[in-house]
Amino acid sequence: MSKEEILDILDQRNTEIFSYLVESYLFTGSPVGSRTISKDLSTKISPATVRNVMHDLERLGLLESPHVSSGRIPTILGLRLFVDEFLEIGDIDPEDKKKFSGVCAKGDENLNFSLDRIGSLLSKLTQSASLVLMPKKESTVKHVEFLSLGNDRALVVMVMADGSIENRVFSPPRGLTTSILTEAANYVNSILDGKSITEIKYLIGRDIAERKNKLDEITTDLVERGLAFWDKPGEHQERLIVRGRSNLLEDDDGAIDFEQVRVLFDDLERKKEISNILELIEEGQGVKIFIGSENKLFSMSGSTLVAAPYINSEGNIVGALGVIGPTRLNYGRIVPIVDYTAQLVGKLITEKSEL
Repeated sequence: MSKEEILDILDQRNTEIFSYLVESYLFTGSPVGSRTISKDLSTKISPATVRNVMHDLERLGLLESPHVSSGRIPTILGLRLFVDEFLEIGDIDPEDKKKFSGVCAKGDENLNFSLDRIGSLLSKLTQSASLVLMPKKESTVKHVEFLSLGNDRALVVMVMADGSIENRVFSPPRGLTTSILTEAANYVNSILDGKSITEIKYLIGRDIAERKNKLDEITTDLVERGLAFWDKPGEHQERLIVRGRSNLLEDDDGAIDFEQVRVLFDDLERKKEISNILELIEEGQGVKIFIGSENKLFSMSGSTLVAAPYINSEGNIVGALGVIGPTRLNYGRIVPIVDYTAQLVGKLITEKSEL
């Protein structure tokens, strides 16, 4: 069941009970029982009614019981729904701001030292392990290779123009074969010409858009001639269905058009796969929360990663930072701290570059 379907099912009472239970669990770390909820809710609801609602929420996959006779705790799906839809996030505490200002006021010219102190404070304030990725050098790329490390891991080797080599492990899209990785590397190398990763991503995106436009021209003609129609138009899984294919193959012009469509579809799909590979190297802006198994790196330990990228004066993503902790985090407090720290580091990076 999708998140949208679950939200359609939840009424005001279900939402109030669900939100209270999750907030109580995040605060205490203990399973929450129906009597506790019934006693503390602003709206008077009997324990029996609360139990019925909790059973419904459990059937939806939002709650689970660690023991037969215990209360309920949120599942990973439940935490995800709460974080996305019901979490109230305020501003960073003024006292925490002062602490960060004190750290940055030391005036180290060495950026590494500054980031180390910021990371230590971030860890102390959130009571979690901090993670600070150093600024990326947006140097130009000379050569790229993609190597498969198994079913769900791959390595990108980038030889930069300054002679340095960067190796990054990532999780490729499902079904990506060694031959596709080789083809991806060949394609990227063909357009490198001393460009940065950001510039390469832009070129591939533009190539996809141009080929999509060409594809639309050809398929529009096919549809107008009554030879084909779009199934699920506009959706991610849209596809072109060809009618009367035997008749089409007897028509030389039609056969050429159909072949063009097939080739363009295949080529477009390959370009999307290449773009996905590069997209996995650089994350988008904004605070991201990966809960439990949503993050392969921490899925076995059941940990949560709350992270945000930081940007330079040109608006380019140059690094990332965050905290790693249990799934039972005080998200409402930690998210603004991570967001503020990312903005602070971005400002610091800009100031250092102007010295």
